[in-house]
Amino acid sequence: MDASGPWPARPFHWEPPLSDTLDLAALSGLDQLQLMLDGRLPAAPIAETVGFRLTDLAEGRVVFEGEPTLAVYNPIGSVHGGWIATLLDSACGCAVHSALRPGQAYTTLELKTVFHKALKAGTPVRAEGRLIQAGRRAAFSEADLRGLDGTLYATATSTCLVMERS
Repeated sequence: MDASGPWPARPFHWEPPLSDTLDLAALSGLDQLQLMLDGRLPAAPIAETVGFRLTDLAEGRVVFEGEPTLAVYNPIGSVHGGWIATLLDSACGCAVHSALRPGQAYTTLELKTVFHKALKAGTPVRAEGRLIQAGRRAAFSEADLRGLDGTLYATATSTCLVMERS
């Protein structure tokens, strides 16, 4: 085993696309996400790292889908809560993102996650995020993580800080 551990090194490379031709700050959050959904902008690198994808959106609502692998297992033999929380944080955050005006940005201030049932590798899941309320400086959202059969695995609520891009 070398210094990188038992896993093969994976080079990481991400370049903001269309940076010379498209001013993302001039687009609404919904327009930015629509470009990602249409494949005209790549997803955020975390989506590839964690293994999920944006599959549906409307203003104030997003859906991500993913399927956990054994690579995200915890020592007790189920999907690590961090994988679930990351997917729910993305759903909550992008629900807020979908309602941003041009020139706005956001960051998560608080995420509360409740785990309802253990999740196993190979189980396809959908995380649906919904905007609850958006103000000038704060936005509130919620998300749930369900199997395709409707089984509820986890829920989350989030508070996001809304700010002007600098």
